[in-house]
Amino acid sequence: MKRFKSLTFCTLVSICLILSVYRMNNVNEREISWDILGYYLYLPATFIYDQPLLRDIEWLKKINQEKDLAGTLYMVSANGEGEPIYFFLMGMSLFYLPFFFIGHISASLLGFPPDGFSLPYQYALVVGGIIYTIIGLIFLRKILRNFFSEGISTLVMIIVVFGTNYIHHLTLKDLETSNVLFMLVTIIIWYTIKWHESQRLKYLIFIGSSITLAGLVKPSEIMIVFLPLLWNVYSIQTYKDKLHLIAENGKAFLIMASVCLIIALPQMAYWVIRTGHLVYDSYKNPAVGLDFLSPHIAEVLFSYRKGWLLYTPVMIFALIGFYFLFKNNRKIFLALTAYFAISFYIISSWTEWWYGSAFSIRPLITVYPVLAICLGYLLVYLQTKGPILKVSTGLVIVLFIFFNQFQWWQLKDYILDPYRTSKEYYWATFLKTSSNEVDKELLLVNRSFTGPTLFENKEKYSSSLLKEMDLRGIINDNILSKDEGNLFYRLSPDEEYYPFLEKTYGELTPKDHIWLTASMDIRFPENFEGSLPCLVMTMDRKGAPYGYMAPEIKNDSSKGQWRKFEVDYLTPEIRSTKDRFKCYIWKRGKSSFDIKNLKIERYERK
Repeated sequence: MKRFKSLTFCTLVSICLILSVYRMNNVNEREISWDILGYYLYLPATFIYDQPLLRDIEWLKKINQEKDLAGTLYMVSANGEGEPIYFFLMGMSLFYLPFFFIGHISASLLGFPPDGFSLPYQYALVVGGIIYTIIGLIFLRKILRNFFSEGISTLVMIIVVFGTNYIHHLTLKDLETSNVLFMLVTIIIWYTIKWHESQRLKYLIFIGSSITLAGLVKPSEIMIVFLPLLWNVYSIQTYKDKLHLIAENGKAFLIMASVCLIIALPQMAYWVIRTGHLVYDSYKNPAVGLDFLSPHIAEVLFSYRKGWLLYTPVMIFALIGFYFLFKNNRKIFLALTAYFAISFYIISSWTEWWYGSAFSIRPLITVYPVLAICLGYLLVYLQTKGPILKVSTGLVIVLFIFFNQFQWWQLKDYILDPYRTSKEYYWATFLKTSSNEVDKELLLVNRSFTGPTLFENKEKYSSSLLKEMDLRGIINDNILSKDEGNLFYRLSPDEEYYPFLEKTYGELTPKDHIWLTASMDIRFPENFEGSLPCLVMTMDRKGAPYGYMAPEIKNDSSKGQWRKFEVDYLTPEIRSTKDRFKCYIWKRGKSSFDIKNLKIERYERK
């Protein structure tokens, strides 16, 4: 009965019940969509559609069309030969695996389509997500009780769960990587504590296998290896002691390394089979990536779009807690600080630093077990202070928790936009329970994820001519003047491309986006045949395109007659102002055709 008198145990049970009930009452039919679809893809491909290597994706295209799971199949990458391969590593699918089988059996028994995507699969994965959440919380409690009293540990658990974006991403979004990574980090920290108490092989295997799995879920998380390596290191002598301890347990480390290799082997085998490389970067998307020389630290912390400390302000106290961690437990200060600093820098260096539709900065949830310890040491310090400081700090923390909950509600009710919140819109809807059309005019530009974005509000932009075709004074066999004295250009049979404009984004505008309208007159001859040409507009980064748009120029007028062609282009989220905008005609065939009056107009927000 003593166990049930434990305050932290009762708190743990209560939190788990609240999160589980809430999650099970918020299951939708599109749980397996977008990034989740990419993580999960290994399982239906292997066990249902007989495509474990993903050589053919026709089945996926059909499923996506029927169920509308994602606007594009970006979760399919390509190898060096252009053949389809998995975009994400298989880490998350390993955690989905037992629940996939439960869903598969349930679908067959209950009369649902055993297609990998019907409701039994959705519910089974959600149950799995809840289980991983509970495991993470169990280990978080163990860690906190190792350092703090029942009261402090209880307060820290309540603050982390209800005062941060944890509440969103480990309930409604618990199928994402944050849930599993939070669990793995707590396991790594706990068994690091246990191994330094007694060097038992099983503790080392738990640490090594969890680090390997974390790397398979999210490659950058392999950096957590610094946490156990630097644990109890706080001077030159303790560093030497650590090296000696590792050497003494060399055999155990070799066994651990063998276990890690076995866990990573399926992923490496897949890479070798499909790419010929033991390690392969499948994240082939020039629009996003790590730019270590251009971290978005200020935006990650304070941006109105997703700023961590703006939407999760209680974590200010956790950051202050690093000071009290240093004062009270230097043995673990370097380990926790190094892991947090490296993780934060990597997270800030991701070019899409707002992380999609996340609430606050989603990947920072992974380091919350570390921040929970720091927060605990701050609360220990406050225990020694007078009632005024205790009460005032407590009131601020409570206020921040309610503020976090209110903003979470705003996000769920689409008052806070998950993608487009600007400074002006944030303050226009601050503490409001609704937003109106006037408020929505203040949002960041709306970019479509499923198709071309329509330029519907030109009146809010000022226009200027960026470039126009000028054929005067140019001597070229392709330039003709048989059209009532007007010059036009005839693309010859061997001319595959007609380049028109290339500029860096910084040369185009200092703003976060612009619209570009390209227009021209085009005339197809009566004997035109073959593929129709395209007008390409794209951003280019180091020879790779993103924000690519290539509408086909239809031959829908009388042959031999001039017709007007016009297309609008919204610049994508720019990775660097040095990336280059390109506009050119892609001929695509041998038949010639004529163009004139080609020009590009620039539209900047007033």
